[in-house]
Amino acid sequence: MTAALPRTHWDSPWLRFAIRRTGRLLASLWVLITAAFLMIHLIPGDPVRAALGPTASVQLVEARRAALGLNDPLWLQYVHYLRDLITGDMHSSMVSGLPVAQVIGDRLPATLELAVYAFVLAVVVAIPLGAGMAVLTRGGRRRPAELAFTSTSAVLAVIPEFLLAVGLVYLFGVQLGMLPVAGRDGFDSYILPVLSLAIGPAAVLARIMRVEMLTVFDADYIRTARAKRLPSWLITLRHALPNALTATITIGGLLLSAMVAGTVLAENVFAWPGLGSTIVQSILAKDYLVVQGIVLVYGLGVLLVNLAVDVLLAVLDPRSTIRES
Repeated sequence: MTAALPRTHWDSPWLRFAIRRTGRLLASLWVLITAAFLMIHLIPGDPVRAALGPTASVQLVEARRAALGLNDPLWLQYVHYLRDLITGDMHSSMVSGLPVAQVIGDRLPATLELAVYAFVLAVVVAIPLGAGMAVLTRGGRRRPAELAFTSTSAVLAVIPEFLLAVGLVYLFGVQLGMLPVAGRDGFDSYILPVLSLAIGPAAVLARIMRVEMLTVFDADYIRTARAKRLPSWLITLRHALPNALTATITIGGLLLSAMVAGTVLAENVFAWPGLGSTIVQSILAKDYLVVQGIVLVYGLGVLLVNLAVDVLLAVLDPRSTIRES
């Protein structure tokens, strides 16, 4: 008989998964960085002239272009751009003169707070709600409750965050006068922005959670657990719920990525001092270096969220993720 070859550390599925996922992350990061670099060069006209205004002297415009290296060949600009990113030099705002890294560092915490709080609220509400509705409506029971849940969640899921934010401002700020509608000052100021970001994703996650739970309830191992006369609550929590979370986590990661981008609209509705309001102001002021930096931060955030979701799925369900070809 032929002796079995010794198993090496390169045969580890975890190692192959790490190498494959790291390569995918680096490739996506390169595409993001290149797209952000080309953004300034694809803008019609002269971005420096647009930022400084029509009254700026020719000497000032040329000095600014030279300082930014925009007179160099495109390939050399790209090399300098990569070098500056590696060293953390994102240049300075064309309008305020402040370093772009400082502008982002001052505004990023406010944006992260909105996205994280909204995501946590959506998950905390959606998972118990979806699982509970699956238990209540399993086997076609309680049809009115099922119809009310599916109809309400479908409507909430398709309402744009911008309209939801405006509706919350009108109801709780203008009509009832219960909550502040602008600024970031105290616990009350977080309620409406977080709700505007969390309601839609919570409705989507709850619907997915209910469907996944109903599918799991029909699985063979759930029937086996029932045949062993295990308590219903134990079957739901120990066997059904963990197996129903895979699809929910996948969609949840996508929704978190969308929440980060969705903060742009919410921040402008509620005058929230984060990256979302900053990027809109920078676009209006034609401050393209700040826009470029914020686009990089948003894109990197999406990539890191996707990476975290893949790792979490690999831990929960290694067969479907780690051993993919």
